[in-house]
Amino acid sequence: MSLKSVNDILELLSIEAKLQQHPFQQLLKLWASVVGAVIANHAQPVSIQRNVLWVATSSAAWAQNLTFERQRLLSKLNALLPTPLVDIRFSTAQWQRLQKNSKQENSKQQASPLPQQHPSYLGEQPTEPRKIAPTAKGANAVFAHWSKTIQMRSHHLPLCPQCNCPTPPGELQRWQVCSICAAKQFSTNT
Repeated sequence: MSLKSVNDILELLSIEAKLQQHPFQQLLKLWASVVGAVIANHAQPVSIQRNVLWVATSSAAWAQNLTFERQRLLSKLNALLPTPLVDIRFSTAQWQRLQKNSKQENSKQQASPLPQQHPSYLGEQPTEPRKIAPTAKGANAVFAHWSKTIQMRSHHLPLCPQCNCPTPPGELQRWQVCSICAAKQFSTNT
């Protein structure tokens, strides 16, 4: 058994990791830098099958133009990829599916708005233990309890200039009226 230095072992491991990396994943990382931003917006790699790269394009015109550039793109890509490509095929066939998938990914990545960003946000409410009205007293007692709770929450709020209802400050800043009056204005304007 021969002993190898740590550097030799690390070099072998890095080479092995590069060989195990899927060529299509490497190509996806390189694509925009090789073809440029404009082309990357209109042409996206779909797969590599038998060393042939399949690329979806946004239109038939892009597919035709890129077919004329095929040899130039092949030489650029083959200089960077460990496994050389034999050919590139351009088609509009899978463009819609790719766009749909990227929109779904983008919508997942977009963060949902924080409650503090909503115009109706009232700020931190005092942390009182919730007192739930007993249902045995009936619906009137539950309504009275709810009404009292709402009045306590809104007693410090500014009033809507149209209906004189307590209104969160964010709504007044955004629409100059409460959300109910704003909705009425929007429905009459349309």
